[in-house]
Amino acid sequence: MKFAEYLLKKAEKPAYFWVVFLMTVCESVFLFVPPEVFMTPAIIANRRRALPITVAAALGSVVGGAIAYTIGAWLWESVGMWLITTFSNPALIETTIKPMFSEYGIFIIVLTAVTPIPYKLLALWLGFIGYPLWIFLVISTFFRTCRFALISTLIYFFQERANTIVKKYFWPLVIGAIIVAGLGILLVSLF
Repeated sequence: MKFAEYLLKKAEKPAYFWVVFLMTVCESVFLFVPPEVFMTPAIIANRRRALPITVAAALGSVVGGAIAYTIGAWLWESVGMWLITTFSNPALIETTIKPMFSEYGIFIIVLTAVTPIPYKLLALWLGFIGYPLWIFLVISTFFRTCRFALISTLIYFFQERANTIVKKYFWPLVIGAIIVAGLGILLVSLF
């Protein structure tokens, strides 16, 4: 597939570190494509880049999470209330959401950090309800970094096999990643 080969060639460039960083920031704020989609080509193209790419994704995730949290905290009155009244029930915040995060907040952060549940939605919610930013950042930084490190390690050790799979199934993998993210959104909306 020509696009996959083009992407793998571009992923070998030193500037791709910044592409992963910026795309992960965007993923943590508004984009619904998992960071692994951006990480994988660079590690497949050159497995020695596994550590820098993992660091780029982790840093981008933390910066994006802080931005999403800030949006939730600062824009509660305008955007936040609109989102809640459009997609949910405002009374649920005081009766259900705040007590749930008081009791299970750390578990929810860990769960969101390591699964396809959209990280940006959690960060916005935590900003909306005023959950302590430092707890969110410390826990999500650790577990998001572990998630990215696991993916990088697997690609590092199975580089040739991953290269073959990506070249053969590039578009189904990208579409599958977007579907998984969509299922995560559906899961969150069922709460």
